[in-house]
Amino acid sequence: MADLRLFSYLPNPRINKATVTARLCDVEVDVRGAKPRELVDWLWDADARPLTEADKAPGSPTMREARTGFAGVLHKTDAFLEAHPFGTVPAAFSPDGQVGIFESNSIARAVARLSKNDHPIYGRDAYEASRIDSFLDVSLVFARDTQKYLLSIAGKSISQDLYDATEKAVDTYMAGIENALDGRAYLVGEDVSLADVCFAAEMVEFALSHYNRSVLEEAGLAPLFDENLKDRFPRSMTHLVRCLEHPAFAPDLGAHYAQILARAETGSLRA
Repeated sequence: MADLRLFSYLPNPRINKATVTARLCDVEVDVRGAKPRELVDWLWDADARPLTEADKAPGSPTMREARTGFAGVLHKTDAFLEAHPFGTVPAAFSPDGQVGIFESNSIARAVARLSKNDHPIYGRDAYEASRIDSFLDVSLVFARDTQKYLLSIAGKSISQDLYDATEKAVDTYMAGIENALDGRAYLVGEDVSLADVCFAAEMVEFALSHYNRSVLEEAGLAPLFDENLKDRFPRSMTHLVRCLEHPAFAPDLGAHYAQILARAETGSLRA
């Protein structure tokens, strides 16, 4: 039996915080899901699965009005909503399905706490653990700001105000990462920690903005994730590549980033 169950839309760089951490910590994670548009055809539950015809029958007790990124009807069990009061994905569960864990950083923390080896994923002492938490909290702010940007350009529009706010958020976050890596190989301690995992995942998520570069170009705006990041934040972008080449990162985060690069114009996004 897996140590943690995880249900999400796929691919999702943010749930890879958990899968990367699981590899580093010898934890077994059961990941289930499908492309975002296909989740309407899934039963949202600790034992998530594709819907059957019986599940879709009129009057089904699992039918719920969709919210937060979905439209129409979704099928969520009472047990799912009890474990996940906000009713969103990604959604993690204890092996018995009774305890729900939500938000990608918290899910990654859960995996770290389930560690079966001595990898310092959460630092060597309370001070390092708290410093790691600091990076995770700052990354949440970065994620919130860049998510608005990603959703806007995915919707084929971008306002100057939102663009300017995101540009400032990127500069603030990357400057801090750059400073933290001055004379250091990792953000905290002497090995990969949750801080590095979270940084890499959020950067791969932000790199997805490349898929909608044309929206920015039509608005006369420069992409915020491009090759210029390496010139402005060389330590940070070198660290990103080093993380993504690590055996724990390469199968999902590394592969996903490679797909993004493959769709870039020659020379673009190369870190």
